[in-house]
Amino acid sequence: MAYKMKMGKLSIDNTPIYQMDTDEGVMGQANKNGSIIVDKNLSPLEQEDVVRHERVHLQQMGLEKDESGKYRDDLDYDDKFVYWKGKKYPRSAMNDGDKNSPWEVEAYKANKLKYT
Repeated sequence: MAYKMKMGKLSIDNTPIYQMDTDEGVMGQANKNGSIIVDKNLSPLEQEDVVRHERVHLQQMGLEKDESGKYRDDLDYDDKFVYWKGKKYPRSAMNDGDKNSPWEVEAYKANKLKYT
C-alpha cells in the first residue's frame, strides 16, 4: 500500500546571514552577493528587524523576489555611487543609511522597531 502526502507550498531561504562586528552606527548591510551582515551585538529582536530591513534592499537589487513575486532592478552601488531607478547619487554627498534616501524610505517601512 502506498502512502500519499499532500505537499504544501514550500519555501526555501538561501540568504546567508552573518553575525559580525560592524562599524559604529551600522546595524546591518545587504551585499551584492546576496548575503546580509548583522551586528552581532544586537538583541535577537533587533537582529530580526535588521534582516527584515536588509531583505528589502536585496529585493531592490533584484537578488530576491519582492512581495509580488517579481525581481526588481532598482538599486545598485559601487564605492563612489548609489544608483536608484536610473539616477546616480554620489556617496560623498550622503550618509549611508540616511532615512530620507528613497531606497531607505522603503526599507524602513519594513521595520517593526523604531529607530531614531
